[in-house]
This record gives sequence, structure tokens and C-alpha cells, in this order.
Amino acid sequence: MLKPFFLSMAVVAITIVSATAPALPAQDAAPSSAAKSATKLAPESHAKAKKIYEIDCAICHGATGDGKTDIAKDMQLNLLDWTAPNSLAGKSDHELFDAVRKGKGKMPAEDEGRAKNDDLKNLITYIRKFARDQSAVPAATQPAAAPEPISAPAAVPTPAAAPAPGK
Repeated sequence: MLKPFFLSMAVVAITIVSATAPALPAQDAAPSSAAKSATKLAPESHAKAKKIYEIDCAICHGATGDGKTDIAKDMQLNLLDWTAPNSLAGKSDHELFDAVRKGKGKMPAEDEGRAKNDDLKNLITYIRKFARDQSAVPAATQPAAAPEPISAPAAVPTPAAAPAPGK
């Protein structure tokens, strides 16, 4: 009973926030397809990207980027798990930029008045960092791999019984 209420409240909140955001002048064109995400953001850029993510993205994609949220489940969304190292490997920054700026499927577009192009570029770098953070986890804290199954030994002929001593 509470899930539909929270889903409705989230949609209302997103609508109100996007309707009340001040309009900013249009930005330059989207980044070229050859653009690559920087490996590290400046602290202020990181903080802004994180804030945008927390406000606009985490509601569906989750705080860690795993895509496993009640809203995603209720809306029957099959979201990528961005914590998986290869989840975004086949996607260029330009593809991700277009998906965020224009929207995709049930995902609403990120209006230019809410986030400048540079903010979205930083957001993409922030999102890609979810997988890098997972690969940086020390091996000792990662779950151990499942042991190889042990196959039954091949049938070995049993030696003949030795004669009893003294006979």
C-alpha cells in the first residue's frame, strides 16, 4: 500500500522540482563521440555530480548504481548494474550523454535548465566510477570464488587380500 504512495510522491516531487528550476541559456552542442570521461573529477565537480545523481538518478538507479530499487521494480525497469565492471564498457560517453539529456524509455530527460552540459559530462564520469570503485575493493574483502567441484575418483582396483600371517 505504501509503494504506490511513495511512487506517486516521487513523481510529484520530480515534477515540482523540474517545473520550478530556473531556465538557463542553451549550452554548446553535446560532447563529441570521441570524448572520454576523465578518470578523476575536481572536488567541486565531483560534489556537484554527486548531488545531481542523488537528486535525479538515485531514486531509480540506487545510491550505489546497482539499479535495484523499489521504484525500478514497481515500474518494471531493467536497469544496468553500474557496479559491474563491464556494464557501461560498450557505451560511449556520447551515448550516455544523449540518454541523460534526451531521456530514454521511461527515463525523463534532464533539462538544460537543471544541468549544464559540463555537469552532465561530470555526471557520466561519476557514474562510470561506480564500477571502478568495485574493482578497487581489495581481494580480501571480495567474496571468495566458489571452489571447483571435486569429481569422484576413477574406480581403482582393490588389491587382493594378503594372506593372514602364519599361514
